[in-house]
Amino acid sequence: MAAVSLSVSTVKPLGDRVFVKVSASEEKTAGGLYLPDTAKEKPQVGEVVSIGDGKFNDDGGRMSMDVKVGDKVLYSKYAGTDIKLGTDEYVLLSEKDILAIVS
Repeated sequence: MAAVSLSVSTVKPLGDRVFVKVSASEEKTAGGLYLPDTAKEKPQVGEVVSIGDGKFNDDGGRMSMDVKVGDKVLYSKYAGTDIKLGTDEYVLLSEKDILAIVS
């Protein structure tokens, strides 16, 4: 099997999928306590890095995506597939798993 090197620029989501860079989770509580990695919650906010072409509609055309590259989004807690490229964490998820665009 041939080795494939992945980078953010080589990942192109298909259909209505979105590639999101996960924002770093808080390392300290409001009370000032530092959390170990095992106690941290999975982040639900990230920045859209790449998007697919959109779903096909009944007429055979593509439906436009509601998000665009650079949008900061809030997504479902257990949605998508976690991917680690280098030291950065990403999640590949369906557009329906995105709950809101955060301004």
